[in-house]
Amino acid sequence: MIYDTEAAYLDAPAKRVMLFGMSGLGKTYLANILRGSGDWFHYSVDYRIGTRYMGEHIADNFKREAMKVPLLRELLLTDSIYVASNITFDNLAPLSTYLGKPGDPAKGGLPFDEYMRRQDQHRTAEIAALLDTVHFIDRAGNLYGYAHFVCDTGGSICEVVNPDDPDDPVMSVLSDAVLPVWIEGSEAHTAALVRRFDRAPKPMYYRPEVLAEEWAEYLRTHDVAEDRVDPDAFVRWTYARALAHRQPRYATMARNWGVSVTADQVRDVRTPADFDAMIAAAIARRAGG
Repeated sequence: MIYDTEAAYLDAPAKRVMLFGMSGLGKTYLANILRGSGDWFHYSVDYRIGTRYMGEHIADNFKREAMKVPLLRELLLTDSIYVASNITFDNLAPLSTYLGKPGDPAKGGLPFDEYMRRQDQHRTAEIAALLDTVHFIDRAGNLYGYAHFVCDTGGSICEVVNPDDPDDPVMSVLSDAVLPVWIEGSEAHTAALVRRFDRAPKPMYYRPEVLAEEWAEYLRTHDVAEDRVDPDAFVRWTYARALAHRQPRYATMARNWGVSVTADQVRDVRTPADFDAMIAAAIARRAGG
């Protein structure tokens, strides 16, 4: 770890931290507190994915849909209008909409092969965006003059790294540049996330082998053809199962590469000083075994 003691972190003139864990437990909440202080640069991996690496895919998908409407088709072909996504740190809907859900096209579903193709695009983009962290650390300091840096990762980081591999090409680079911090949720938090997801299911990225297994099992256990699957029903069914297999991967990342804090501790953070105290305590716990 780049900070091996509590004092090393607290005395660092340039603090560098990477937050990871399930979506909805406070990564962006913390990053917004730090950014609001004016001293921290907030690097959002999902925002980078949706703008730098998948922005063209997203815009082309919008244009493909617009071309189906005669009026919009004519305006697009004459360059009378343009179509673009409006991704922000707090609104990543264009990215998740592009990823889509597999199943019945009448319900907005994608053919499974197309769905997997977009998943693969996301994997490539996420790895690239994570590795860009080092570039943005330099950029934040040299270009904008920020003293401190927080990397706000997506919930799927554990799907694109091998947390058990000490030579993992992504985690090796990241751990040399930032302190990985896992926000750990309790069973109650997990249940709350599942309930929230049930109300508004959204596309997510999963490892291809996991998706292939889940898809095959869903078709078998629900006795349904691929083009008759309810897309929302499938992603709801997959989400709760995905959280179960992600949890140990997050835990291994924290054990091998960084520290952990709880979602309850995150909830109590109100200021950058609160954040620093929480991280310093996590480092001290690790150092103390």
